[in-house]
Order: sequence, then structure tokens, then C-alpha cells
Amino acid sequence: MKRQPRKLKWTKTHRALRGKEMIVDSSLLLSQFAKKRNIPVKYDRNLVATTLKAMERVEEIRQRRERVFTKRRLAGKAARDRQREADRRVVAEGEHLIRKELREMEEQNVPLTAEKEKIAGKVFGEERQRQKKKAKVLVDGGVEEEMDVD
Repeated sequence: MKRQPRKLKWTKTHRALRGKEMIVDSSLLLSQFAKKRNIPVKYDRNLVATTLKAMERVEEIRQRRERVFTKRRLAGKAARDRQREADRRVVAEGEHLIRKELREMEEQNVPLTAEKEKIAGKVFGEERQRQKKKAKVLVDGGVEEEMDVD
């Protein structure tokens, strides 16, 4: 279909371009592992040892990146929890002020009477669905309404 591989999210080039693939990591010389090899390589003990060492290193880096990602993701939640705790502490420290104000309101007999409660709970008018309206903007600056769109 003649598509650009850099634009297709599943390709190696796209992942490497966006920094998602380990190949781009300069701390490792992994670009040699992604190369195509058309010639079969004979068994070599040193090559196997270095490959295993590189695989362990890749795994360490992957785990470290996962830890950092998780830590960053949870940092927002931890900050929210800390803020809530601080808010609760402030309320607990100033609770006597809140109680004092409630006592003053009770002394002034401000509580809602039965009539006020009925009015407060009553819905005035009738409910109707909001409808979107289409309108044309005219050249001279006016607006011509066309129709209602559901």
C-alpha cells in the first residue's frame, strides 16, 4: 500500500523514531542486535556470553523504566492524597470555629421553617431537552436560523 513505515505505529522505525525502542538507547550498543543477518553465525562461546550479558542488561533497563513510569503515574495520586490530608487537618484544627458559628445560627433561630423547605425543594417550570440549533451567518453580519437538530 506504499505507506511510510515511520507513520505506522507497529513498525520498528516508528518505535525507534519516537524513542520507544531500546535500539535508540545510547547507553547500550543494541543497534547490532536489530541488524539483519543473512549469513549464519557459527557457535562462539564469547559471543553467547556477551549476548547473555546484554540480555540481562536490557532486562534491568526495562525494569528500571517500568519503575520510573509507575512512580510518575502514581505521583499525581500521592499529591492529591497529601492535599486531602492537609485539608482534613485544617478542618480539624478549625472545627471549634465551625461549631461556634452553628451555635450562633441556632441561637438566632435561623433554621428553615416548613414553608421555606417546601419552596427550596420545589422545581419551578418544566424540564425540557436542550436542542441544538443550526444557524447561517450571513455576509452582512446577520444570522439566519435554519432548523433544530436533535
